[in-house]
Amino acid sequence: MKNIKIISSLFVILLFLSSSCTKLDEKYYDQIPAELYPENSDQVATLSVNAYKQLQNMADDNGWWFLAQEITSDELCGPTRGADWFDGGKWADMHTHRWTNDIEGVNRMWSLFWGGVTVCNQTIGQLESIGDSDDIKAKIAELEVLRAFFYYLLIDNYGDVPYVTSVQAESFLPEKIEREAIYDSLVSTVEQNLKYLNQGNLKYMATKNMAFALLTKLYINAEVYTGTAQWSKANQYCDSVMSGPYSLANDVKSPFVTDNDASPEIIFSIPYDENNFEGFRLHMRTLHYQHNLTYDMPVGPWNGFAVVPTHFDTYEDIDLRKEAHFIWGPQYASTGEEIIESVLGEPLVIDPYLPALSMTDDFSPEQIRTTGARIGKYEIKKGAKENLSNDFPLFRLSDFYLMKAECEIRLGNSGDEWVNPIRTRANVSPYSGCTLDQLLEERGREMFVEGHRRQDLIRFGKWGNSWWEKEAQTAEKEIFPIPQWAIDGNPNLGN
Repeated sequence: MKNIKIISSLFVILLFLSSSCTKLDEKYYDQIPAELYPENSDQVATLSVNAYKQLQNMADDNGWWFLAQEITSDELCGPTRGADWFDGGKWADMHTHRWTNDIEGVNRMWSLFWGGVTVCNQTIGQLESIGDSDDIKAKIAELEVLRAFFYYLLIDNYGDVPYVTSVQAESFLPEKIEREAIYDSLVSTVEQNLKYLNQGNLKYMATKNMAFALLTKLYINAEVYTGTAQWSKANQYCDSVMSGPYSLANDVKSPFVTDNDASPEIIFSIPYDENNFEGFRLHMRTLHYQHNLTYDMPVGPWNGFAVVPTHFDTYEDIDLRKEAHFIWGPQYASTGEEIIESVLGEPLVIDPYLPALSMTDDFSPEQIRTTGARIGKYEIKKGAKENLSNDFPLFRLSDFYLMKAECEIRLGNSGDEWVNPIRTRANVSPYSGCTLDQLLEERGREMFVEGHRRQDLIRFGKWGNSWWEKEAQTAEKEIFPIPQWAIDGNPNLGN
C-alpha cells in the first residue's frame, strides 16, 4: 500500500507537469480520457489501490479481527465495567457464542468482505476491458489472488456463500453455493496465477509469497472446509513460504513496533498510519482511562478489552512474550510517578485476574475498573493518537513455522524443529515430542490477538470448550449466520 501510495503521488505530479506546458496547439484535459488510460505500467499499478483500501477496516470497527476472531475465543474478552462496555450485550454475546444474525460483528464483517470482493471484481472488469498486455495480465492475477483472500475469509466465517467473480447487474440476486466448491475454485485460481505474480518482498501487495501463504491457510483448514484433510499440501506450501525472503526477528517485540514495516517476519500486512490510513485503535479499546498519562496521549483510552485469565496463565514468568504482550501490575505516568486511580483514590494497579460475570458480587464496580490484563503487544508510542501507525500483520512468518510443526505432527512426524525456534526466542525451554495440544497452546501464546485464534480452536476441535464466561457447547457454532439485512435484500441467502 505504501509503495502504491508513492506511485499514485508520482502519477499526480506527472499529470500536473504535463498540464503546465505552454503549447497551444494541443488539446488538454483535466483528467486522462478513459480510452487513453492506463498509458504505462505505473498507471496500471494505481488501478488496484481501491481494492487494497478495502483492508483498512479489518482491524477495528468492522468486526473481523477482535470482535469475531478474538473476543469469541479463549484469549480475549470485552468485560462490562460499571456503566461502560455493555453496549447492548454485544461483547458478552460474541464471547459466549450467543450471537444472532442481527448483531454488529456478524453484520459488519459480511459487508467488509463483500466490499473487498466487489471492488476486486470491478477493477478486474476494468482491466479486462483495456487490453491483454503482460502488465495487465499480472495486475489481474494479483487482484484475483486478493479477491481469493476475501473469499477465504468469507468461507472461513460464513461457510456457504454466493461466489461471484464478475460485475453483475444490480438486479442480480446470487444464490449460495457450497463452501467446498468455493474452496476448490480458490485453490485453483491462486495456483494458476502464481506464475504471473510479483516475486518481491512487497508487504502490501498480493505477491507470489502472499499467495503461498494464502494457499497454506486454505490447505491447512481443508478438513474444516471440505471434510478432507490436506496436511501434505499445507506442509508443501509452508516450505514455499519459509523459502521466501523472510526470517524470524531476533526478539519478540520488533514485529509489532510502530515502525514495523521493515520487519523480516511480515509477509502481508495492512499499512496503518495515525493520520493517513486510520483504523487501528486497539490501544484505545484496552488501556485504562488514565493510561494516557503513561503514554503522553492527547486522548483518553476507553478501558475495555482484557485478557482472559486462563490465557494469561499459559505464559511462564520467564516467557519474554508475557511482558511484551500484556500490561498489568502497578501503573506509572511517563514521569515515573504512580498513577492515582480517579475513582478509587489509590495507586492504579491492574489485577490480571479479571472476575467472571458470575463472580462480580465479590467485586465492586470500582474494582472491575482495574481488573484484567490489558493488551500491550502492539507498541504504543509516546504521544500516540487515537489511531496507531503500526502495520497490522495478516500473514507473519512465525505462524508458518507453527503450521509447519502442526503438519509434521499430523503426518506422524516430529514438529519440534519448527516450534522450538519460536520457544527459544521467547526464552522458554524447547519441546521434546511436542503434541497437538501443546502446539495449540503455543499458537495461542505466539499469535495472540493477530486474528487466528477462532480458526485455530475450530481446526483443533476445541471450539466447543468452556472458558471464562462461555459454557461448553455440544452444538458448536463454527460459522456465523448471514446477516438478516442481507437476507432481506436477497432471499436466496436464506435458503
